[in-house]
Amino acid sequence: MIDSSDINHTRRNMLIGGALSATATVLPAMAQGPDTGKDGQAAPATTPPPVTSKVALRVNGQRYEMDLDTRTTLLDMLREHMHLTGTKKGCDQGQCGACTVIVDGRRINACLSLAVMHEGADITTIEGLGAPGKLHPMQAAFVKHDGYQCGYCTPGQICSSVAALDELKRGIPSHVSPDLAAQPLLSPAELRERMSGNICRCGAYSNIIDAITEVAGVKGAA
Repeated sequence: MIDSSDINHTRRNMLIGGALSATATVLPAMAQGPDTGKDGQAAPATTPPPVTSKVALRVNGQRYEMDLDTRTTLLDMLREHMHLTGTKKGCDQGQCGACTVIVDGRRINACLSLAVMHEGADITTIEGLGAPGKLHPMQAAFVKHDGYQCGYCTPGQICSSVAALDELKRGIPSHVSPDLAAQPLLSPAELRERMSGNICRCGAYSNIIDAITEVAGVKGAA
């Protein structure tokens, strides 16, 4: 029968030997010190330059070409490179919808999309929908129905509202559409579901629905 004390002793020796081997491997490299140049001075740490790529796209009807760090999000391109600050940075995680823009007719969260992914795309921001003195019908409806309070989420809410009505017009169903094969109906439930990705921390949801409903009615009459 093997004595358990012998097993423990052997295991202890193995662990000690492994630790000593690892130390012996690391110490010579540490003794050499940092890399030095020809003059004996420590070479400064260097960070490689970012990888860049050329991107050509249209924003609010105008063509742009830029050389961007490939890590640049669409949101940062719009705000930091093009100074279109109407598109807001909220959570930066795709949860709040403040950064919603319309890309090739579809609404997306600009904070979750890299700019280089949109080569040749047609992008519409809140600045492209309308301007003071010539508001988009949705912008005018938000003003009329007081569909905002602090206003921070409003650009994303308006872009999302415009795209949501276009989805209804094209017959795209939502999670609450009772018949996926039928034309979805304009209803408060449909609008709430389609706008659920846009958070209003001020709680102006009922006014937002009123604004969207009015614009939908005007479009239907037209």
